[in-house]
Formats: sequence, structure tokens, C-alpha cells
Amino acid sequence: MSARHNHVRWWQYAVLGGAAAVSLFPLYWMFVVATTDTAAATRMPPEVVPGGNFFHLAGLVFSTVPFLQSILNSLAVATTIGVGQALLCALAGFAFAKLRFPGRGVLFLVVLLTMTVPTQLAVIPQYLIMSELGWVDTLQALVVPGLASAFGIFWMRQHIVSTISDELMQAAYLDGASTWQVFWRIVFPIVRPAAFVLGLFGFVTAWNDFLWPFIVLKSPERFTAQIAIKALQNSYDIDLGLAMSGSFLATVPLLVLFVFVGRRMVAGILDGAFKG
Repeated sequence: MSARHNHVRWWQYAVLGGAAAVSLFPLYWMFVVATTDTAAATRMPPEVVPGGNFFHLAGLVFSTVPFLQSILNSLAVATTIGVGQALLCALAGFAFAKLRFPGRGVLFLVVLLTMTVPTQLAVIPQYLIMSELGWVDTLQALVVPGLASAFGIFWMRQHIVSTISDELMQAAYLDGASTWQVFWRIVFPIVRPAAFVLGLFGFVTAWNDFLWPFIVLKSPERFTAQIAIKALQNSYDIDLGLAMSGSFLATVPLLVLFVFVGRRMVAGILDGAFKG
């Protein structure tokens, strides 16, 4: 029985290892191209041995565009959006899950319906709003629309419904707690793992966003990392080695983030899955 169990575990690790290798190969190949030249991207079979030009190409990235400032801009925008979604979506989810007010069901249905609307349809009205506010070519034009999301509200609402009992809230009210105190001292600490995962999703989504920053940002000093990578390419040809160097440098912060919080992110997802 033990031998059979070990045999099954060996195949599980083999499958997981193969899947991990397939998933990581594009990232590794991107690094290979970033250390060689454009020819490596079109060579068949693909180049698999890194070259020695990475630091040269990385220097060109920082000298061609204000890449460090772009990384800092992306970091500021993504962090603000991640924290904002964790807090605001938790508040909205708490309201839809536990508070009683007229039109609650209709409003929640409207929130769910917005998830069916393609993001591209909101670009023009969103740009007009930013223009009226005078926020075009500013970072707040990226931050404010991303502070809450329909998916985040739905995520937190479902998690609060499955983890917070009405009896617990009634006991807090009987002890004299206000609605805000119930949320901040009781509800949010319990659902913090789910809010943390939602904040990470918001961070990664904001970091990788290209369309909206490309439309609303004009000045190079306000570019995010993805727009800076686009600025590395001119209208006539594409230096894939330079572009891959910029892409790899923009990916490194996400890799570092995953190394430090990956285990906590997986634990938060599994916690919500088991409790649901």
C-alpha cells in the first residue's frame, strides 16, 4: 500500500514538474533573447543558452526611456489600487452581504451585470470623465477607476456570506458596537486573507494594464512600465532584444512579489475555497 502511494505521488510530482517547466520556459526564453539579440527570437530551433549582452541591453533600456521612473509609477499605481480594492471591495461586500437597505438586491444585480460589459466599451466615456476632471496625463486617472471592481465586490460578498454568521454580528451589536466597528474589528480581520488575495490580483492587473495607460498618459515621465516598453519600439523596426530586456526588467518585481507572498496568496485562495 505504501509503495503504491509513493508511486502515485511520484507521478504527481512528475506532472507538476512538467507543467512548471512548460510555464516557465517563455520567461526563460525571454531572458535568453534579452541577453543576446533580435536574431535569437527568430532562430529555429529556439536559442536556449543565455548570452552576455543583458547588462548592455538593460543600460540601453534605461537610457532610451525613463524606465526607472516608469517602474516607480507602476509600483505607486498598482500598490494604491491593490490596497484600495482590498478595503473598498470588502466594505461594499460587507454592505451587500450583511446590511439591509432598500434596493440591495437590485444594486447587487447591477454590479454583477457590469462584469458582462467588455472593458473596451468604457474607454471613451471614462476618457471624457477624466478630461472633464482635468486628470488626463496624470496618475490619478489610472488609480481612481481601479480602486473598486465588480469582481472584487462579488468576491468579498461571497466570502463574507460564507464566513461571518449573523449571530456573531448580533452579539457585537448587543455589546454596543457600531456598524463600522463591527466591520473593522470583527469582519475585516476574519476575511483579511481573501482581501489580501484580492489586493494581489488588483496589483498584478494594474501592473500589467496597457490599454488605458496608453490612452490617457502622454508625458514620458508619467509612463508606466508597460507604456515604457512600448516606447522602446519605433515605427519602422523592432529591436526584440531591447524590448525583451525591458519586458524582463518589468517582470522582475512581480517575480519578487510572488516569492515573498506566493505562499500566503495560495493559502488565502484555499481558505476561501474550503470555507465556501
